[in-house]
Parts: sequence; structure tokens; C-alpha cells
Amino acid sequence: MKPLSLQRERGLVLVNVWEIGAMSMFAPFPRIDDGTLVLRNFSDGDAGFIEEVSDDPLITLIDPVLAQSKVQATSDGGQMQALIDLARSHYVAGVRYYFAIADAETDHAIGHIGLGLKDLQAGRASIGYWIAERKRGQGAAGHALRMLSAWAFTPPGIDRLELYVEPSNEASWHTAERAGYQREGLLRRWWLAEDERRDVYLYSLLRSDPR
Repeated sequence: MKPLSLQRERGLVLVNVWEIGAMSMFAPFPRIDDGTLVLRNFSDGDAGFIEEVSDDPLITLIDPVLAQSKVQATSDGGQMQALIDLARSHYVAGVRYYFAIADAETDHAIGHIGLGLKDLQAGRASIGYWIAERKRGQGAAGHALRMLSAWAFTPPGIDRLELYVEPSNEASWHTAERAGYQREGLLRRWWLAEDERRDVYLYSLLRSDPR
């Protein structure tokens, strides 16, 4: 593991522990803070928030980690511990960064954004996000997307970020477009959800794209 030093770029405080391959379980999880929002690790203090969003069928449909944590929750551990364990296992295995989106002033979680790394060796990563229903329509998703995109391009290794959005989810693909992502086409029957094959739009942002 080769952690990079603390640095500032575009107003973001970046603590990067990036490396091609698996992350070290002893490395600190990144914290990205621009003074308005914070992208951070989930913690026990987010238990009430996780219970709240777990009742939203749209969020559990698009977030496999949250959905799995709900299934794996036990009476002694609860869903929060299951989610923390799942997120940590994905991080240690080099599969995904699973960030909470939180208000920088209060540290209250309002959503999630993740960076998928399964295609990292090919220079690609994918992003997915959701916002709690009571906080939608206030620009938080786009703000977090721009923060994470800037952070992802800070170290060498990633040249392309991808987003996959159902055509019916207009709010999400408008968010992607406002953040500079370009629609490349329609992937037919690409996503399997609730035993149904679904079409998705493919969006991308390149390191060389203006932002």
C-alpha cells in the first residue's frame, strides 16, 4: 500500500490510499471533504439513516450492498453492522469504495456514492449513487458525483469513469449530464434486477474531458 500525502485540488481535501489491486485492511478509508459535503466511511452513528433508506424500494433495488445488508441483518448485529462488514470486505478486496454522503457541518448522512473497481486493471471504474428521498432535488447527488469524479482522477490509473442509469430514471441521468458525463448509448437488457433484464444508458467521463 502506498498512501499519497494530504493534498488539495479544486477545493477538495483529498486523502488518497489508492493502489492498483487490493487495498490494505490497515490503510485508513478515504475521507473527501470540500466544506459542504463529506464523502466518508459509514459508521454506527448512521444506523437510523440506514434503517430509513432500507424501506425505500428504489434505493434497495439499485444498491446491492444495502439490500444484502438488510437480508444478512441479525438480532445481535443488526443491519448497520452487516452493512459496515460488507462495505469493509469490498474495500479490503479492492472491489468498491462504499462512501456515505454526509453534510459537512453536521456529519449527518444523506445518501451514498460508490466507486466500483472491478475493471481497474483496464483503467476503468464505475460510479453509482443515491440520495434519501427527503433530500432529493437539492443538488446533493450532482455535488457528490463531481467530488468523487475529481478524486478518482487524482492518482494515475483511471482514465475512464462509467455510469449506468435506467432510461426512466431521468433525475439520475440529468445529474450525470450536469456533472459532465456523456451518454454513449443504450445497453439493451444489460442489468438484472428483481429477475428482470433491464435496459440502461451508458454514460462516461474521461480524464481528458473538460470539467
